[in-house]
Amino acid sequence: MQSRVATYFAAVTALCVCWALVTPAQGRTALRTICRVKGQEENTLNGLGIVVGLKGSGDGGGFLPTIRSLAIAMELMGTPIGQGGAAELKDAKNVALVTVTATIPAAGARQGDKIDCVVSSVGSAKSLAGGRLFMTALLGPIPNSRQVFALAEGPITLDDPDLPTTGRIYAGCRLEEDFDNVFTKDGKIALVLDKDYADFQVAQDVAELVNSQLSFQSSGLPLAKALDQVNIEVTIPQQYEDDPVLFVSQVLSLPMLAPQTGPRVVINERAGSIVIGGDVEIGAVVVTHKNIVIEAGTAPGGNRFVTVAPEPTESPKLKALVEALNAVHVPAEEIIDIIKGLERNGKLHAELIIE
Repeated sequence: MQSRVATYFAAVTALCVCWALVTPAQGRTALRTICRVKGQEENTLNGLGIVVGLKGSGDGGGFLPTIRSLAIAMELMGTPIGQGGAAELKDAKNVALVTVTATIPAAGARQGDKIDCVVSSVGSAKSLAGGRLFMTALLGPIPNSRQVFALAEGPITLDDPDLPTTGRIYAGCRLEEDFDNVFTKDGKIALVLDKDYADFQVAQDVAELVNSQLSFQSSGLPLAKALDQVNIEVTIPQQYEDDPVLFVSQVLSLPMLAPQTGPRVVINERAGSIVIGGDVEIGAVVVTHKNIVIEAGTAPGGNRFVTVAPEPTESPKLKALVEALNAVHVPAEEIIDIIKGLERNGKLHAELIIE
């Protein structure tokens, strides 16, 4: 009898093992997909420069900031203007004053690296087409700091012909200083949850995941602690003090169940797009649009009514309401206004994100 029971349990165990081998883990993701390490952020460099070589589409002599900037540039180049002052440059229509912006990637950059920069007119220039940015110093992101991190110059390319006063210089920004993003402090790192996952429970789950998987490296002592709904502090074990990169790679590779985010509706008003989660519910509501009435739930008789949810016990879905509005050819911008009205009325049971 005992032999038969042992055989039975052995078979069940083998079946469970085989099922685990052939069934992929559902809903799991690497920790790096929901958070980043603090210090690994993009940074922006800014400067104010002059674009030359325009075909009469510049700021013109009436825009004094451009004339003054041009005069200073000429003086720095050893060709100061004469006694006539700025009036000598009144016919300089091929020059424009611009802002120059370059974005340092989250991983940082080294001296000599070249990155793209964006150039935008700040004066009355009609177009930057055909122009070339004069050598421009770019300052760092630290307020009130005058340190020059990069120099930018080169020909301007218009990404969008409909926006001729904004262009791009490909590989036009050359770094003159290393830009290192430090990710350790006092023997610790900080994990920062993406805004879509910022939640007290998710932060606690991440801390527990790190502790359950990696605390053996610290003799069982917890390594991670959730500080709030966004930040999780992780202590670097002693054996990784000289190699924190290896430890960070292990932390970010930990598998965890994908966090369940709340229902959301994302609207892009410029594109007229609406992205709705299939689980987004709305409260009992009647929407009147021109000569059409759409009711969430069972509607009374009449040709003017369109029923969203035929079953009274079923929570009406926003998707069904939008489909009903589309069926009567309501324009996208008016549907967006209706969704905003639901949110203001407290009938939209989801987070509304407007881009």
